[in-house]
Amino acid sequence: MSYRWPEKDPDETTDFSVDWSRFLGSDSIVSATFFVDDANGTKTQLSTAQIVNGLQFIATTLAGNVATARFGLGINNTRYNITCRIVTSQGLQYERSVTLPIRER
Repeated sequence: MSYRWPEKDPDETTDFSVDWSRFLGSDSIVSATFFVDDANGTKTQLSTAQIVNGLQFIATTLAGNVATARFGLGINNTRYNITCRIVTSQGLQYERSVTLPIRER
């Protein structure tokens, strides 16, 4: 099952977060990496200022156990499958997928 973020307008530049606090308990995040499925459905790692299938990835930030990605652009009426992968201080890796719908407002 995939989680879903609120709709994003293609003209907005907005932050979207994954809160791992309840899941990790006393463990903590040391790194977070975001991915998006490209037009062929291949999971593609995102880097700063990269545009994949019309969606622009701007940056990642970490605050406590919350991983945040900033996105711009996007193709109207498209649903992007975004994956957040974290590594914890105990050396564990986890992934969660989130749907980001783009809708002109």
